[in-house]
Order: sequence, then C-alpha cells, then structure tokens
Amino acid sequence: MAVTARDVAIRAGVSVSTVSRALTHPDLVSEETRVRIETVAQELNYHPNSMARSLSTGRTHHVGLVVPDLENPFFSAIAKRVQAYARQLGYSVFIADTDENMTLEAELVHQLAPQVDGVLLCSPRCDPDQVLALAEATPLVLLNRPVESLSSVSFDNADGVHQAIRHLWALGHRIIGYAGGPRASWSDKVRRECFFTTVEELGMKGVNLGFFQPVHHGGMAAGDLALASGATAVLAYNDLIAIGLVQRLIMREIHVPADISVVGIDGIAQASFFSPAITTVAGSLHQLASTAVDELVNPGTEPTERLLPVDLIVRASTAEAPPESGQSRPRAGNPLVLSTSGPDR
Repeated sequence: MAVTARDVAIRAGVSVSTVSRALTHPDLVSEETRVRIETVAQELNYHPNSMARSLSTGRTHHVGLVVPDLENPFFSAIAKRVQAYARQLGYSVFIADTDENMTLEAELVHQLAPQVDGVLLCSPRCDPDQVLALAEATPLVLLNRPVESLSSVSFDNADGVHQAIRHLWALGHRIIGYAGGPRASWSDKVRRECFFTTVEELGMKGVNLGFFQPVHHGGMAAGDLALASGATAVLAYNDLIAIGLVQRLIMREIHVPADISVVGIDGIAQASFFSPAITTVAGSLHQLASTAVDELVNPGTEPTERLLPVDLIVRASTAEAPPESGQSRPRAGNPLVLSTSGPDR
C-alpha cells in the first residue's frame, strides 16, 4: 500500500496539514518541525502527489529541455547532466529534439510551455526576435547562446578559439583552415570571427573552408577541402567534424598530425577514443547544466548572462608543422581556390 501524508503525520506527531505545509511551503513551519517531517518522509519513502503539489504551489516541478540534435554526443551529454541535476532538486525533465529545424524549435517550446515551469533552450537556431517571442510563452534560459534581456549560460567560445590558434601557432603552423558549422549557429559565428581575428593578430593565414553539417559526414566533406587549401592545420567547429575530417585525410593517406594537425571543440568522449585522439577545447558540462537549471528554477530579479571558462586539451592530433609547410603540396589537376579573406560580413 502506498504511503500517504497521514502516515507521515502519525509518525512525526503532527497534523496532515502541517505535513503539507512543510513539504510545499517550508517557510510556514519551524525549522525543527520541517526537519522532523522531511526525515520521516524520507524514512517512509513518501513522495507527495505531483498534481496536488502543483495545485498548491502553482509549480509543476517539470522543466523542458530543447536541443538541436540528440544524436550529437555533446547535446546528449548536456541532456544527461541537466536531468541528473534537476532530479536532485526534485524536478523531472521533458527533453525534445528539433533535428536542427528552426520551425520545429518554436513548436516544441509552445508544446512544452503548459506542462513545465520553464524551458532550457539549447543552442537555439531561431533569430533573437523569435527567441524573445518564445519567452512570452514560458520562462526561458538559453544554453550556448546569449540573447539580450534573457538569462543565458554559454562557454567562452572566443577564448577557446584563441587558445586553439595560439597552440597551433606555437607548433609552427602559419596556414590554418576553419571548418565551420551550420550557418544559423550563433556558436559558429563567434568561433569564425574569433578565428580570423586571432590568425590576423598572429600574422598567420586563415582559410575559410566553408559551412558544414556538425556531424561526421560534414567533416568528411571538409577533409578534401582542407587538403586542397594548403593548410597545415585545421580548426573544426566541433569534435564530430574534426573526427570526420581526420578520417577522410587518413583515407587519402595523409598522416595526422605529421602532415596536417586538427583541433576540435566540445570535448566529447568520442574525441578521446578516436585514433589519433583529437586535441579539443572543452568546458565543464556539469557546470553548464547546473548553472542553467538553477537559473531557471530560482531566477534572479534581473536576467544574467554567464560565460563559463574552457580549456585546451592537447592530444595526439596536433604536432609541429611539417618542415615543408612553406611550400605548396603537389596537386593533381587544377588547384581548388578557396576564400582566405574571412567570413562574409
């Protein structure tokens, strides 16, 4: 038989109404009474009815999480950490995948709104005005993208790119390609701009390889372009592109990192398992998830924009530039000419 509030009340020596107040409005009872009731509830494995609790508190104790692609290990890892931390706070998480579809992104937020206390919107592809419109339907906290007047938690993309480029510069690389992500990605915009700013500051040459799907086959496509560009190193938008790029180079009998060094971003587990293990830029996903959940369930009086630190993790995919790096590699047929002037503005 299920444990009821009456069972807790009898064991704790209080009334049923006091049990209800202690578990839904703890500020209305003394600390001694609250602790005694919570201890008994835990001993009896008592869980208040969620529907009744939502009626009394005006909160559902559910939150939504909308991500662009759960097949991307970066987003699935975020989802796992959001769920784990929210559970500690007594919240359940409804997770939705937009499949990189901006229209579906808005639809999912509206569908979740009546069922949750707020939504964590991860790497939204909608433009800022559309995101602000979604915030009228439900409280929003953004992950990996700031929008003015909304709370957000992001990694320091600019510093991460800066660390990666300086690492390659220190290894003697002077021509570096950038294999970008989706055109609608805010993260790509920041990473791309910082890439070209940093290579210019260091007197290097930056090669714009283009925009690619942020998955393995996007990196495979970038690999041929990287080889044709004459670059001795490539910074990829994320680790999945980096892995696909390296695999394509290996298929073409190009040695990584002896011939070309490759750096990814995100720090997914697969990047460390791949051979060669991918040098990457990463931040704490637990810090990202917990900070975002805290902001959603206990918001401050004003929106906050939080920028979390990242670190360069050096692995086997980067090494000193090849001795002949100042010379163009021989190519069959006509050379492919790529833009070296930076992103379109």
